[in-house]
Amino acid sequence: MPAPEESLIEYPSDFPIKIMGATQDAFAQTIVDVILQYDPTFDAGKLEMRPSSKGTYLSLTATVRATSREQLDNLYRALSSHPMVKVVL
Repeated sequence: MPAPEESLIEYPSDFPIKIMGATQDAFAQTIVDVILQYDPTFDAGKLEMRPSSKGTYLSLTATVRATSREQLDNLYRALSSHPMVKVVL
């Protein structure tokens, strides 16, 4: 069993993050702006968007270039604490 400070992810690697929030005009662009602070190489053109069946929520899947556990943790914290975001997986 790996020690807590060890990671099961090899760095650098491509790492998908799913972000869900209420459907609103600026949601996707706002999330891209947050991601770019932690992964300047992120390609917004590869952002996958899926609306909920009623269109109330929007699910985004962003594949970021993970360079360290610290980078991923900081990105997760930034996304999770953002007022537009409901869930980060």
